[in-house]
This record gives sequence, C-alpha cells and structure tokens, in this order.
Amino acid sequence: MSYTFVPEKKYAKAYGRNVKISTKSAAKLCRVIKNKPLSRAKRLLSDLVEGKRDLRGKYYTKTAKELLMLINSCEKNAEFLDLNPQRLFVHASAHTGTMIRRRRRRGAFGSKLKTANVEVMLVERGKERKADVKIVKTRKDLEKVVKEVAEKVKEKKLAEAKTKTQEAKEEKQGDKKQEAMTVTA
Repeated sequence: MSYTFVPEKKYAKAYGRNVKISTKSAAKLCRVIKNKPLSRAKRLLSDLVEGKRDLRGKYYTKTAKELLMLINSCEKNAEFLDLNPQRLFVHASAHTGTMIRRRRRRGAFGSKLKTANVEVMLVERGKERKADVKIVKTRKDLEKVVKEVAEKVKEKKLAEAKTKTQEAKEEKQGDKKQEAMTVTA
C-alpha cells in the first residue's frame, strides 16, 4: 500500500484496493471532498447515496457508497488513535486499479471491469487561519487594496526604523557610561 504523501500532523488512513468502481467517478468525488471537514464530507456522500443532492446532474451512488465505507473505516482508525473528530479534514485520492477481464463469447465487448485504488486520510489540523484574502472585482478596488498594503508596509518600516534608532541611542549611552567609569577608575 503506497500513499500519495505522508502528512506532518497526526493522521489516520484507510486504503481500498481494487474497489469495483469507476476510477473517473472516484477521482471526481475525491476532488470534491478533499480538504473538507469530516462531517461535511460524510454528509455530502450520504446525500449523494440517498439522492438528495447531485453533482452536475449525477449522483455517483455506487462510488459514494464505497467512499463512505472507506471514510467510516478511516474514522474508526482515527478514533483508535485518539484524534479529535472535530478537527479532522479529509484527504482522498483515486488511481486506476488492476485490469480485470472476464471471458465472453463476443470478443472484447463487455469484458473489462472497472476497478480503482482509493486512499482516504483524515488529517488533524489546528486552528490555523489562512492569510486575509481580499476578492477584487474592479480596477478601482485593486488600486485601493494596493494603496492599503503599501501604507501598511510603510508603517512597518517606520516602526522598525524607530526601534533601530532607539537601540542605537541606548548603545551610545551605554558606551558613554563605560567611558566615564574607565576615566574615573
């Protein structure tokens, strides 16, 4: 079992080898649930299985059932490893499995069976926040954001310059005190 990567944080994993589902639909569902919290990913997959929600007109029922089983298995593994279920995020990916051929009278028609290798990892994340991202729609908004950022950078540089000058003054005063002490001694 080779996984696509090894996370730096705590994680639990599950691997489905030669699952009898389409690789293409498995990859689509994995892309949809990737980097989502565990509860949202499970809810989406269960809604797809029940037919409450669709993805561009398709339900991917069989694939969603298999992925849901893998996620539940991975959740049990995380529970065993004492990971916090509220801080678990899903990493999922799918790759082509082995080619299964069955004998048929009429040659190649219907002789290939679809299989996929699916990996699911639940990675525990802290409360890190992403940097503030501003969505800019017009050129004027872009100019405003650029000016704001330039002002912030300018303020930071001024603050750094002030602290450096204060440190330099303190060093000079310390040097004068040392000179005065050496002269008196």
